[in-house]
Amino acid sequence: MLKVLAKTFFSLPAFTLGVALATGSPVAYAAETTLQPYTAQYRTTARGIGLNLTRKLQANKDGSYTLTNGGKIMVVGFQEISVFNTDEEKVLPKSYVYQGSGLINRRREVHFTPGSDVIRSLYKDQWYDLPYTEGTLDRMSQQEQLRLFLLNDPTPKEDITIRVADGKRVKDYTLTFRGEEEIETPMGKFNTLHFERIHDEPDRSSNTWIAPELDYLMVKTVHIEDGKPVEMVLLNADIGK
Repeated sequence: MLKVLAKTFFSLPAFTLGVALATGSPVAYAAETTLQPYTAQYRTTARGIGLNLTRKLQANKDGSYTLTNGGKIMVVGFQEISVFNTDEEKVLPKSYVYQGSGLINRRREVHFTPGSDVIRSLYKDQWYDLPYTEGTLDRMSQQEQLRLFLLNDPTPKEDITIRVADGKRVKDYTLTFRGEEEIETPMGKFNTLHFERIHDEPDRSSNTWIAPELDYLMVKTVHIEDGKPVEMVLLNADIGK
């Protein structure tokens, strides 16, 4: 049972953890807005079992950012770390590391080298050379790209394409803006921007809600596959700390 829960919680699709802008038409921004550090806690529920996750964005002295995400249930846990720079409205990823612990001792890595057309990716103990194109992100830095995009231009765009280096391939996703919705969370009610990821499979759906008043933090996601939902909702957040 623990192995089943571990796979459910710690091998979630990238979209379940956030979304991002990776490609699309150039946008003219009035002024650059920087990312504010934050610490946020989320409650993830799957198969009737809940897990608390802590996500933290830190600004480093060299101008880069470190984003961490992790949690633990009984003897099974995981930790993700993404390091990236920013250039105006763009996130420039440097590295991503995922480390599972306990029954699922799994490790993934993704490394970006400036000026290189190759991304180095570790998946199931094997290294892969993935093709790099401008705007390619990792599973974690994509979350901050959407924040930065919306902070600079708060008018959502339809049919956003995202590109993420994950495992042994680079994946393109399509996101559609579904409108504004009020979402209730343990932290309170928030007016949100609702995005849906478009899947080829009819039995899969992925939705996320972003709160402008919380500096465009994600407040809720719901991913459904084979009729089984995985939901994540914001518990609390400290922004600018």
